[in-house]
Amino acid sequence: MPIVAPYPTGAAADDLTARSLNDLARNMAGSRILGIASQVKARIAEGEDICNLTVGDFSPAHFKAPTFLRERIGEHVAAGRTNYPPADGIPELRKAIVGYYQRRLGVTFPYESIVVGSGARPPLYAAYTTLLSEGDQLVYAVPSWNNEYYSYLNGAEAVILPTSPEAGFMPTLELLEPYLATARVLHLNSPLNPCGTCIDGAELERICRAIVAENTRRTADGRTALFLVFDMVYWELTFGDTKHHDPISLVPEMAPYTMLIDAMSKSFASTGLRVGWGVVPPYVQPKFKALIGHMGAWAPRPEQHAAAEILSDDETIDAWLDGFKGAIGERLDLIHSRFSAMAADGLPVRAIAPQGAIYLSINVNLIGQTTPAGVLLDSNEAIRQYLLDEARTAIVPFRAFGLEGETGWFRMSIGACGVDELGRALDRVEAAVRSAVG
Repeated sequence: MPIVAPYPTGAAADDLTARSLNDLARNMAGSRILGIASQVKARIAEGEDICNLTVGDFSPAHFKAPTFLRERIGEHVAAGRTNYPPADGIPELRKAIVGYYQRRLGVTFPYESIVVGSGARPPLYAAYTTLLSEGDQLVYAVPSWNNEYYSYLNGAEAVILPTSPEAGFMPTLELLEPYLATARVLHLNSPLNPCGTCIDGAELERICRAIVAENTRRTADGRTALFLVFDMVYWELTFGDTKHHDPISLVPEMAPYTMLIDAMSKSFASTGLRVGWGVVPPYVQPKFKALIGHMGAWAPRPEQHAAAEILSDDETIDAWLDGFKGAIGERLDLIHSRFSAMAADGLPVRAIAPQGAIYLSINVNLIGQTTPAGVLLDSNEAIRQYLLDEARTAIVPFRAFGLEGETGWFRMSIGACGVDELGRALDRVEAAVRSAVG
Protein backbone atom coordinates (compact mmCIF):
# COMPACT_ATOMS: atom_id res chain seq x y z
CA MET A 1 0.00 0.00 0.00
CA PRO A 2 1.19 3.56 -0.65
CA ILE A 3 2.43 5.53 2.32
CA VAL A 4 0.12 8.33 3.44
CA ALA A 5 2.27 11.32 4.31
CA PRO A 6 1.82 11.89 8.08
CA TYR A 7 1.29 15.64 8.14
CA PRO A 8 -0.21 17.10 11.33
CA THR A 9 -3.70 18.57 11.32
CA GLY A 10 -5.78 20.80 13.58
CA ALA A 11 -4.08 22.21 16.67
CA ALA A 12 -0.91 20.24 15.98
CA ALA A 13 -0.63 21.83 12.53
CA ASP A 14 -1.25 25.29 14.00
CA ASP A 15 1.50 24.73 16.57
CA LEU A 16 3.99 23.53 13.96
CA THR A 17 3.14 26.45 11.69
CA ALA A 18 3.87 28.90 14.50
CA ARG A 19 7.22 27.22 15.12
CA SER A 20 8.19 26.86 11.46
CA LEU A 21 7.45 30.03 9.50
CA ASN A 22 9.40 33.25 9.64
CA ASP A 23 7.74 36.51 10.62
CA LEU A 24 7.22 37.58 7.00
CA ALA A 25 5.34 34.43 6.07
CA ARG A 26 3.47 34.11 9.36
CA ASN A 27 2.02 37.62 9.11
CA MET A 28 1.42 37.64 5.36
CA ALA A 29 -2.25 38.09 4.44
CA GLY A 30 -3.99 36.36 1.56
CA SER A 31 -5.88 38.30 -1.08
CA ARG A 32 -9.31 39.41 0.13
CA ILE A 33 -10.48 39.46 -3.47
CA LEU A 34 -9.49 35.85 -4.07
CA GLY A 35 -11.07 34.91 -0.74
CA ILE A 36 -14.41 36.23 -1.96
CA ALA A 37 -13.92 34.57 -5.34
CA SER A 38 -13.21 31.22 -3.67
CA GLN A 39 -16.44 31.44 -1.68
CA VAL A 40 -18.38 32.13 -4.86
CA LYS A 41 -16.70 29.36 -6.85
CA ALA A 42 -17.47 26.87 -4.08
CA ARG A 43 -21.16 27.73 -4.23
CA ILE A 44 -21.19 27.49 -8.01
CA ALA A 45 -19.50 24.08 -7.76
CA GLU A 46 -22.35 22.99 -5.48
CA GLY A 47 -24.80 23.79 -8.27
CA GLU A 48 -25.96 27.32 -7.47
CA ASP A 49 -26.79 29.58 -10.41
CA ILE A 50 -24.64 32.62 -9.56
CA CYS A 51 -23.52 35.39 -11.89
CA ASN A 52 -19.86 35.74 -10.93
CA LEU A 53 -18.67 39.34 -11.32
CA THR A 54 -15.76 39.06 -8.88
CA VAL A 55 -12.43 38.18 -10.52
CA GLY A 56 -10.62 40.27 -13.13
CA ASP A 57 -10.24 37.35 -15.51
CA PHE A 58 -11.79 36.09 -18.74
CA SER A 59 -13.83 32.92 -19.01
CA PRO A 60 -12.91 31.16 -22.27
CA ALA A 61 -16.60 30.34 -22.61
CA HIS A 62 -17.23 34.04 -23.27
CA PHE A 63 -13.84 35.50 -24.21
CA LYS A 64 -11.38 33.25 -26.01
CA ALA A 65 -7.81 34.40 -26.61
CA PRO A 66 -7.23 35.39 -30.26
CA THR A 67 -7.19 32.46 -32.67
CA PHE A 68 -3.95 33.70 -34.21
CA LEU A 69 -2.24 33.75 -30.83
CA ARG A 70 -3.42 30.29 -29.85
CA GLU A 71 -2.45 28.76 -33.17
CA ARG A 72 0.99 30.32 -33.25
CA ILE A 73 1.76 29.14 -29.70
CA GLY A 74 1.00 25.58 -30.78
CA GLU A 75 3.22 25.94 -33.84
CA HIS A 76 6.12 27.21 -31.74
CA VAL A 77 5.71 24.29 -29.32
CA ALA A 78 5.72 21.88 -32.26
CA ALA A 79 8.85 23.59 -33.61
CA GLY A 80 10.67 22.76 -30.36
CA ARG A 81 10.85 26.24 -28.85
CA THR A 82 10.32 24.87 -25.35
CA ASN A 83 13.61 25.59 -23.57
CA TYR A 84 14.35 28.42 -21.16
CA PRO A 85 14.06 31.91 -22.65
CA PRO A 86 16.55 34.67 -21.78
CA ALA A 87 15.89 36.20 -18.36
CA ASP A 88 14.78 39.51 -19.88
CA GLY A 89 12.83 37.99 -22.78
CA ILE A 90 13.60 36.79 -26.27
CA PRO A 91 15.06 39.50 -28.54
CA GLU A 92 12.15 39.20 -31.00
CA LEU A 93 9.60 40.10 -28.34
CA ARG A 94 11.63 42.90 -26.79
CA LYS A 95 12.07 44.48 -30.23
CA ALA A 96 8.37 43.98 -30.97
CA ILE A 97 7.41 45.79 -27.74
CA VAL A 98 9.63 48.73 -28.71
CA GLY A 99 7.91 48.92 -32.11
CA TYR A 100 4.47 48.47 -30.55
CA TYR A 101 4.92 51.58 -28.41
CA GLN A 102 6.48 53.55 -31.27
CA ARG A 103 3.45 52.95 -33.47
CA ARG A 104 0.63 53.05 -30.92
CA LEU A 105 1.87 55.51 -28.27
CA GLY A 106 4.35 57.56 -30.27
CA VAL A 107 7.14 56.90 -27.75
CA THR A 108 10.47 55.28 -28.55
CA PHE A 109 12.09 53.28 -25.77
CA PRO A 110 15.55 51.72 -26.03
CA TYR A 111 15.61 47.98 -26.53
CA GLU A 112 17.61 47.71 -23.30
CA SER A 113 14.63 49.04 -21.30
CA ILE A 114 12.40 46.02 -21.91
CA VAL A 115 12.23 43.15 -19.40
CA VAL A 116 9.68 40.41 -20.09
CA GLY A 117 8.03 38.48 -17.25
CA SER A 118 5.29 35.93 -16.67
CA GLY A 119 2.44 38.42 -16.74
CA ALA A 120 2.39 41.85 -15.11
CA ARG A 121 2.76 40.70 -11.50
CA PRO A 122 6.47 39.76 -11.52
CA PRO A 123 7.52 43.06 -13.16
CA LEU A 124 5.34 44.99 -10.72
CA TYR A 125 6.81 43.12 -7.77
CA ALA A 126 10.30 43.54 -9.23
CA ALA A 127 9.75 47.29 -9.56
CA TYR A 128 8.97 47.58 -5.86
CA THR A 129 11.72 45.20 -4.79
CA THR A 130 14.44 46.98 -6.76
CA LEU A 131 13.39 50.41 -5.48
CA LEU A 132 12.09 50.05 -1.92
CA SER A 133 14.23 49.56 1.17
CA GLU A 134 12.93 48.87 4.68
CA GLY A 135 10.90 51.86 5.84
CA ASP A 136 10.75 53.65 2.48
CA GLN A 137 7.44 55.30 1.66
CA LEU A 138 5.22 53.76 -1.00
CA VAL A 139 2.46 56.26 -1.79
CA TYR A 140 -0.68 55.00 -3.49
CA ALA A 141 -4.33 55.91 -3.77
CA VAL A 142 -7.19 53.60 -2.87
CA PRO A 143 -9.09 51.73 -4.08
CA SER A 144 -6.20 49.92 -5.75
CA TRP A 145 -5.07 46.40 -6.51
CA ASN A 146 -2.51 44.51 -4.37
CA ASN A 147 -0.44 47.47 -3.21
CA GLU A 148 -1.02 46.69 0.46
CA TYR A 149 0.47 43.21 -0.01
CA TYR A 150 3.47 44.40 -2.02
CA SER A 151 4.10 47.14 0.51
CA TYR A 152 4.16 44.58 3.33
CA LEU A 153 6.39 42.15 1.43
CA ASN A 154 8.97 44.87 0.85
CA GLY A 155 8.87 46.33 4.37
CA ALA A 156 7.74 49.69 3.06
CA GLU A 157 5.76 52.33 4.88
CA ALA A 158 2.44 52.47 3.05
CA VAL A 159 1.03 55.97 2.62
CA ILE A 160 -2.58 55.30 1.65
CA LEU A 161 -4.63 58.09 0.10
CA PRO A 162 -8.43 57.65 -0.12
CA THR A 163 -10.02 59.05 -3.27
CA SER A 164 -13.54 60.08 -4.23
CA PRO A 165 -16.06 59.06 -6.89
CA GLU A 166 -16.20 62.69 -8.04
CA ALA A 167 -12.56 62.31 -9.17
CA GLY A 168 -13.21 58.87 -10.64
CA PHE A 169 -11.33 57.43 -7.64
CA MET A 170 -8.15 58.86 -9.17
CA PRO A 171 -5.55 60.83 -7.18
CA THR A 172 -4.91 64.50 -7.89
CA LEU A 173 -1.72 66.48 -7.50
CA GLU A 174 -3.25 68.22 -4.48
CA LEU A 175 -3.74 64.83 -2.84
CA LEU A 176 -0.22 63.60 -3.64
CA GLU A 177 1.81 66.78 -3.24
CA PRO A 178 2.26 66.69 0.57
CA TYR A 179 4.07 63.35 0.25
CA LEU A 180 6.33 63.97 -2.76
CA ALA A 181 9.23 65.23 -0.64
CA THR A 182 9.36 62.07 1.49
CA ALA A 183 8.11 59.33 -0.86
CA ARG A 184 10.40 56.81 -2.51
CA VAL A 185 7.81 55.35 -4.89
CA LEU A 186 4.50 56.68 -6.15
CA HIS A 187 2.13 54.17 -7.76
CA LEU A 188 -0.50 55.03 -10.36
CA ASN A 189 -2.76 52.71 -12.33
CA SER A 190 -4.79 53.78 -15.37
CA PRO A 191 -7.20 52.43 -16.54
CA LEU A 192 -7.85 51.65 -12.91
CA ASN A 193 -8.50 48.28 -11.33
CA PRO A 194 -11.01 48.14 -9.60
CA CYS A 195 -12.87 51.22 -10.79
CA GLY A 196 -12.75 51.14 -14.57
CA THR A 197 -11.78 54.82 -14.67
CA CYS A 198 -8.88 56.64 -16.34
CA ILE A 199 -6.67 59.45 -15.13
CA ASP A 200 -7.15 62.82 -16.79
CA GLY A 201 -4.26 63.73 -19.06
CA ALA A 202 -3.86 67.25 -17.71
CA GLU A 203 -3.82 65.94 -14.14
CA LEU A 204 -1.26 63.27 -14.96
CA GLU A 205 0.93 65.90 -16.61
CA ARG A 206 0.74 68.08 -13.49
CA ILE A 207 1.72 65.12 -11.30
CA CYS A 208 4.63 64.23 -13.58
CA ARG A 209 5.98 67.77 -13.67
CA ALA A 210 5.88 67.84 -9.88
CA ILE A 211 7.86 64.58 -9.77
CA VAL A 212 10.45 65.97 -12.17
CA ALA A 213 10.76 69.13 -10.05
CA GLU A 214 11.14 67.06 -6.89
CA ASN A 215 13.86 64.96 -8.51
CA THR A 216 15.69 68.10 -9.63
CA ARG A 217 15.83 69.13 -5.97
CA ARG A 218 16.92 65.65 -4.91
CA THR A 219 19.70 65.59 -7.50
CA ALA A 220 21.03 68.88 -6.20
CA ASP A 221 20.96 67.49 -2.65
CA GLY A 222 22.35 64.06 -3.58
CA ARG A 223 19.21 62.33 -2.31
CA THR A 224 17.56 59.12 -3.53
CA ALA A 225 15.30 59.59 -6.55
CA LEU A 226 11.47 59.55 -6.42
CA PHE A 227 10.09 56.95 -8.82
CA LEU A 228 6.72 56.54 -10.48
CA VAL A 229 5.51 52.98 -11.04
CA PHE A 230 2.79 53.29 -13.67
CA ASP A 231 0.60 50.22 -14.19
CA MET A 232 -1.13 50.43 -17.58
CA VAL A 233 -2.05 46.83 -18.35
CA TYR A 234 -5.53 47.88 -19.51
CA TRP A 235 -4.42 50.80 -21.69
CA GLU A 236 -5.73 49.34 -24.96
CA LEU A 237 -9.18 48.93 -23.37
CA THR A 238 -10.70 52.41 -23.26
CA PHE A 239 -14.23 53.36 -24.26
CA GLY A 240 -16.12 56.26 -25.74
CA ASP A 241 -14.17 59.51 -25.82
CA THR A 242 -11.76 58.35 -23.09
CA LYS A 243 -8.10 58.47 -24.09
CA HIS A 244 -5.19 56.72 -22.43
CA HIS A 245 -2.32 58.89 -21.23
CA ASP A 246 1.12 57.74 -20.16
CA PRO A 247 3.71 59.72 -18.20
CA ILE A 248 6.52 59.77 -20.75
CA SER A 249 4.36 60.88 -23.68
CA LEU A 250 3.19 63.82 -21.59
CA VAL A 251 6.49 64.68 -19.89
CA PRO A 252 9.52 63.07 -21.58
CA GLU A 253 11.73 64.16 -18.66
CA MET A 254 9.93 61.50 -16.61
CA ALA A 255 11.75 58.68 -18.41
CA PRO A 256 14.64 58.32 -15.90
CA TYR A 257 12.17 58.09 -12.99
CA THR A 258 9.43 55.87 -14.42
CA MET A 259 8.78 52.15 -14.56
CA LEU A 260 5.91 51.18 -16.85
CA ILE A 261 4.13 47.88 -16.22
CA ASP A 262 2.21 46.32 -19.10
CA ALA A 263 1.05 42.93 -20.42
CA MET A 264 -0.91 41.12 -23.09
CA SER A 265 -3.03 39.46 -20.42
CA LYS A 266 -6.01 41.81 -20.47
CA SER A 267 -5.89 43.39 -23.92
CA PHE A 268 -5.83 39.96 -25.57
CA ALA A 269 -7.99 37.92 -23.13
CA SER A 270 -4.95 35.78 -22.38
CA THR A 271 -4.43 35.99 -18.64
CA GLY A 272 -3.29 32.37 -18.39
CA LEU A 273 -0.67 32.71 -21.12
CA ARG A 274 1.46 34.91 -18.80
CA VAL A 275 3.18 37.43 -21.05
CA GLY A 276 3.90 40.77 -19.41
CA TRP A 277 6.80 43.19 -19.16
CA GLY A 278 8.33 46.18 -17.48
CA VAL A 279 9.74 49.19 -19.31
CA VAL A 280 12.49 50.50 -17.04
CA PRO A 281 15.39 52.97 -17.30
CA PRO A 282 18.37 51.19 -18.90
CA TYR A 283 20.54 51.90 -15.86
CA VAL A 284 18.07 49.90 -13.72
CA GLN A 285 17.52 47.07 -16.22
CA PRO A 286 20.39 44.73 -15.24
CA LYS A 287 19.21 44.48 -11.62
CA PHE A 288 15.57 44.29 -12.66
CA LYS A 289 16.47 41.48 -15.08
CA ALA A 290 18.47 39.69 -12.38
CA LEU A 291 15.51 39.72 -10.00
CA ILE A 292 13.14 38.31 -12.64
CA GLY A 293 15.76 35.66 -13.33
CA HIS A 294 16.19 34.73 -9.67
CA MET A 295 12.42 34.29 -9.41
CA GLY A 296 12.35 32.26 -12.62
CA ALA A 297 9.39 34.45 -13.56
CA TRP A 298 9.83 34.14 -17.31
CA ALA A 299 7.03 34.03 -19.81
CA PRO A 300 7.14 30.67 -21.65
CA ARG A 301 9.18 30.77 -24.85
CA PRO A 302 6.37 29.68 -27.25
CA GLU A 303 4.08 32.40 -25.87
CA GLN A 304 6.87 34.97 -26.25
CA HIS A 305 7.38 34.10 -29.92
CA ALA A 306 3.64 34.31 -30.61
CA ALA A 307 3.37 37.59 -28.69
CA ALA A 308 6.22 39.07 -30.75
CA GLU A 309 4.32 38.30 -33.93
CA ILE A 310 0.99 39.72 -32.84
CA LEU A 311 2.49 42.89 -31.32
CA SER A 312 4.20 43.58 -34.66
CA ASP A 313 0.95 43.43 -36.64
CA ASP A 314 -1.34 46.45 -36.16
CA GLU A 315 -3.92 45.11 -38.59
CA THR A 316 -4.33 41.96 -36.50
CA ILE A 317 -4.34 43.94 -33.24
CA ASP A 318 -6.97 46.40 -34.47
CA ALA A 319 -9.22 43.68 -35.86
CA TRP A 320 -9.05 41.82 -32.55
CA LEU A 321 -9.65 44.88 -30.40
CA ASP A 322 -12.60 46.01 -32.49
CA GLY A 323 -14.61 42.91 -31.65
CA PHE A 324 -13.18 42.40 -28.18
CA LYS A 325 -13.81 45.93 -26.98
CA GLY A 326 -17.29 45.81 -28.48
CA ALA A 327 -18.15 42.75 -26.39
CA ILE A 328 -16.68 44.28 -23.23
CA GLY A 329 -18.38 47.62 -23.85
CA GLU A 330 -21.74 45.97 -24.40
CA ARG A 331 -21.61 44.45 -20.93
CA LEU A 332 -20.30 47.58 -19.21
CA ASP A 333 -22.91 49.74 -20.94
CA LEU A 334 -25.65 47.32 -19.88
CA ILE A 335 -24.67 47.63 -16.21
CA HIS A 336 -24.39 51.40 -16.43
CA SER A 337 -27.72 51.86 -18.20
CA ARG A 338 -29.57 49.57 -15.77
CA PHE A 339 -28.10 51.31 -12.71
CA SER A 340 -28.86 54.71 -14.21
CA ALA A 341 -32.46 53.64 -14.77
CA MET A 342 -32.74 52.37 -11.20
CA ALA A 343 -31.31 55.64 -9.88
CA ALA A 344 -33.77 57.63 -12.02
CA ASP A 345 -36.55 55.57 -10.45
CA GLY A 346 -35.46 56.68 -6.98
CA LEU A 347 -33.48 53.63 -5.88
CA PRO A 348 -30.32 54.30 -3.82
CA VAL A 349 -27.82 53.19 -6.47
CA ARG A 350 -25.44 54.76 -8.97
CA ALA A 351 -22.69 53.78 -11.39
CA ILE A 352 -19.78 55.58 -13.02
CA ALA A 353 -19.88 55.50 -16.82
CA PRO A 354 -17.42 53.09 -18.45
CA GLN A 355 -14.02 54.59 -19.24
CA GLY A 356 -11.58 51.67 -19.38
CA ALA A 357 -10.65 48.13 -18.35
CA ILE A 358 -13.28 45.43 -17.70
CA TYR A 359 -14.77 46.92 -14.53
CA LEU A 360 -17.58 49.20 -13.49
CA SER A 361 -17.84 51.08 -10.21
CA ILE A 362 -21.31 50.70 -8.72
CA ASN A 363 -22.80 52.09 -5.54
CA VAL A 364 -25.52 50.22 -3.68
CA ASN A 365 -26.38 52.42 -0.72
CA LEU A 366 -28.38 50.03 1.44
CA ILE A 367 -26.61 50.80 4.71
CA GLY A 368 -29.26 50.92 7.45
CA GLN A 369 -31.88 49.02 5.44
CA THR A 370 -33.34 45.70 6.57
CA THR A 371 -33.77 42.70 4.28
CA PRO A 372 -37.11 40.87 3.96
CA ALA A 373 -35.58 38.20 6.21
CA GLY A 374 -35.01 40.81 8.93
CA VAL A 375 -31.23 41.16 8.52
CA LEU A 376 -29.84 44.66 9.11
CA LEU A 377 -27.56 45.76 6.26
CA ASP A 378 -24.97 47.59 8.36
CA SER A 379 -21.84 47.12 6.23
CA ASN A 380 -20.51 46.64 2.71
CA GLU A 381 -19.98 43.00 3.56
CA ALA A 382 -23.62 42.61 4.59
CA ILE A 383 -24.73 44.17 1.29
CA ARG A 384 -22.38 41.92 -0.66
CA GLN A 385 -23.69 38.84 1.11
CA TYR A 386 -27.29 39.95 0.63
CA LEU A 387 -26.85 40.39 -3.13
CA LEU A 388 -25.07 37.05 -3.32
CA ASP A 389 -27.86 35.24 -1.46
CA GLU A 390 -30.90 37.15 -2.71
CA ALA A 391 -29.83 38.17 -6.22
CA ARG A 392 -27.34 35.34 -6.86
CA THR A 393 -24.89 37.99 -8.06
CA ALA A 394 -21.31 38.10 -6.79
CA ILE A 395 -19.45 41.41 -6.56
CA VAL A 396 -16.44 42.77 -4.63
CA PRO A 397 -16.59 45.71 -2.17
CA PHE A 398 -14.03 48.47 -2.52
CA ARG A 399 -12.92 47.64 1.03
CA ALA A 400 -11.18 44.62 -0.51
CA PHE A 401 -9.14 47.17 -2.48
CA GLY A 402 -8.18 49.22 0.56
CA LEU A 403 -10.92 51.87 0.61
CA GLU A 404 -12.08 51.82 4.21
CA GLY A 405 -15.52 52.84 5.42
CA GLU A 406 -18.97 51.55 4.65
CA THR A 407 -19.26 53.45 1.38
CA GLY A 408 -21.52 51.11 -0.57
CA TRP A 409 -19.05 51.07 -3.50
CA PHE A 410 -18.38 47.79 -5.30
CA ARG A 411 -16.58 46.45 -8.37
CA MET A 412 -18.40 44.53 -11.07
CA SER A 413 -16.07 42.60 -13.42
CA ILE A 414 -17.58 41.37 -16.68
CA GLY A 415 -14.99 38.90 -17.98
CA ALA A 416 -16.82 35.73 -16.96
CA CYS A 417 -20.43 36.36 -17.97
CA GLY A 418 -22.61 36.45 -21.06
CA VAL A 419 -24.84 39.39 -21.93
CA ASP A 420 -28.08 37.50 -21.31
CA GLU A 421 -26.77 36.09 -18.03
CA LEU A 422 -25.74 39.57 -16.95
CA GLY A 423 -29.15 40.98 -17.83
CA ARG A 424 -30.90 38.37 -15.69
CA ALA A 425 -28.50 39.08 -12.82
CA LEU A 426 -29.26 42.80 -13.01
CA ASP A 427 -32.98 41.97 -12.87
CA ARG A 428 -32.35 40.11 -9.65
CA VAL A 429 -30.18 42.91 -8.26
CA GLU A 430 -32.94 45.45 -8.90
CA ALA A 431 -35.52 43.19 -7.26
CA ALA A 432 -33.26 42.72 -4.22
CA VAL A 433 -32.66 46.46 -3.86
CA ARG A 434 -36.38 47.16 -4.11
CA SER A 435 -37.08 44.52 -1.48
CA ALA A 436 -34.55 46.04 0.91
CA VAL A 437 -35.85 49.59 0.61
CA GLY A 438 -39.45 48.40 0.99
